Amino acid sequence: MSRIGQKPVPIVSGTKVSIADRVVDVEGPKGKLSYEHRPEVTVSVNDETNAVIVERSGNERSSREFHGLTRALIANMVEGVTKGYEKKLEIVGVGYIAAIQGDVLQLRVGYANELHRKIPKTLTVTCPDQTHIVVQGCDKQQVGQFAAEVRSLRKPEPYKGKGIRYEGEQVKIKPGKSATK
Repeated sequence: MSRIGQKPVPIVSGTKVSIADRVVDVEGPKGKLSYEHRPEVTVSVNDETNAVIVERSGNERSSREFHGLTRALIANMVEGVTKGYEKKLEIVGVGYIAAIQGDVLQLRVGYANELHRKIPKTLTVTCPDQTHIVVQGCDKQQVGQFAAEVRSLRKPEPYKGKGIRYEGEQVKIKPGKSATK
């Protein structure tokens, strides 16, 4: 049995969950999300306990896999529309800066040209200072994807540690050529 799938997802006050056919809609103060679940599982709302219950149809491997996955995705949706998600990035390097111009994130990270990344409408991206970027939104997958795309523009290099990294990320610094002598 899926241990994650068996746990009901509590519905926080101020959040509405509606299910039509196989589409789960979650609406809260931070926004609205929807997810179409697989036919191997059934999703229902229990009004007595005020929770979402995910059950699987059979005991096949795919049913067991989608049981826990669907429950986890719905739990992330409920948390996203109530609290929201946030990823913080920091830029390390001399002359490396970030700025926001309209709906475009501009980065100067050591290349000849400035890099531009369009900000999706569902996300809020801010630069509290020139070396930090904060990505916020209600969709966990979209927040993580945008942060990963920005980080991939200039990953931290292992010799000096320059580049874009997640806040608190430890970069292992290698000794250079001179360390062997």
